[in-house]
Amino acid sequence: MGYVTSTSLSPSASAPAINRPNVVAVGTIVWLGSEVMFFAGLFAIYFTLKSTSPDLWAAETQHLNIPYSLTNTIILVASSFTCQFGVFAAERLQPRRTGWSPVKWGMVEWFTLSYILGAIFVSGQILEYATLVSEGISLSSNAYGSAFYLTTGFHGLHVTGGLIAFLLVIGRAFAVKTFGHKEATSAIVVSYYWHFVDVVWIGLFAVIYIIR
Repeated sequence: MGYVTSTSLSPSASAPAINRPNVVAVGTIVWLGSEVMFFAGLFAIYFTLKSTSPDLWAAETQHLNIPYSLTNTIILVASSFTCQFGVFAAERLQPRRTGWSPVKWGMVEWFTLSYILGAIFVSGQILEYATLVSEGISLSSNAYGSAFYLTTGFHGLHVTGGLIAFLLVIGRAFAVKTFGHKEATSAIVVSYYWHFVDVVWIGLFAVIYIIR
């Protein structure tokens, strides 16, 4: 039987390939884990206040416009899909469109559409706030107002942060001469965050608007 000695192997052949996880992606996932705990605390505050004032909740939730909020929710969920299409384009290192058809869009076009949808969601939430305040439901009006604005308000701030991240990634795609793996990783990390805020909102919508 023949044996291959270590001297007959080149250094590249003898050294096994090591696939290290992306530091930025891992850091983002760890940070999102802390965000999960933050929103879990907000959910706990909401349920605690609700359990102590069931009659107040029954009265104040009558002011909620469910069809309007559902439409706003669908807009935000749609932005998650457009964001993922942008990730697919980034993974194939296509920053911009190669044609007018959406199937030829690049990361910039899909992320721009995601930004527009997210901005519509935030604008819709601000309009809902204005309507509720005009009906006497404010942050300081009662326990329900405090719970409603704290939970939805902090989520709105997170969505706004995601919109800023979209702008940064889009701007970076125009700033660099060559769209490479580093730029693609930035787009993927932003998508992690955006999907997270979408999932959190689905939970908030179910708790605040459906389970009344």
